[in-house]
Amino acid sequence: MMTATAGFLYPGHSAEDDFPRMEALLRAAGADVRLPLVHTDIGTDAHRVDALLEMGSVDRLTAALGELTPHAPGAVVWACTSASFVYGHEGAREQAEQLSARAGLPASSTSFAFAHAARAAGARRVAIAATYPDDIADLFAAFLRAAGFEVVGLRGSGVITAAEVGTWGRDDVLALTRAGDDPAADAVLLPDTALHTAAWLPDLEAAIGKAVLTANQVTAWEGLRLLGHRPAGCPAMGSLFA
Repeated sequence: MMTATAGFLYPGHSAEDDFPRMEALLRAAGADVRLPLVHTDIGTDAHRVDALLEMGSVDRLTAALGELTPHAPGAVVWACTSASFVYGHEGAREQAEQLSARAGLPASSTSFAFAHAARAAGARRVAIAATYPDDIADLFAAFLRAAGFEVVGLRGSGVITAAEVGTWGRDDVLALTRAGDDPAADAVLLPDTALHTAAWLPDLEAAIGKAVLTANQVTAWEGLRLLGHRPAGCPAMGSLFA
């Protein structure tokens, strides 16, 4: 059986080390997977609509595709939530379709990864615990509603740059998760691939007693889903992978 290789286009440099960590966790659990990542030029580092629209432009994304070629991925994922949902549900779908056409591979983005993973986890009512300013968090809520989810809780944190988010540690992420939880939610979603979470997924779920879906976690899951590969038996990656 061939190794399942999903490739990722990651904006800038913040929490990209989550991907080799997740690959190591999955391989330690017996999954024959690879999660190679290359970086895109983000332009302006800002959780601001104009900057995000430029960050997620297909020309900017596809400029990095050649760097993935040596890894021979079977699918590619735009590893960014905000610079996909900022286009709206249909605009994000068009972004993924254009990326797929240019890559010649199945493609998706972190925004759709959240929708697909939440559905697979049986979560219909979700709470959002976001690092973003409130207006950007509102756009993610709108994306999820368009995807058929009930958003029962929404919390923004007002952080403007991915660089700042990348400095958050375990205690910060635990506090965000607890603050964003809602009793009516089936799961809590943490939508920012600049946020380190891969080392603490079981801790986050234990803290609130329910599923926690984080951006880098669901992005990895989505890449493998596109390959038809569903690794299980990896509780270190949270209930989504357990």
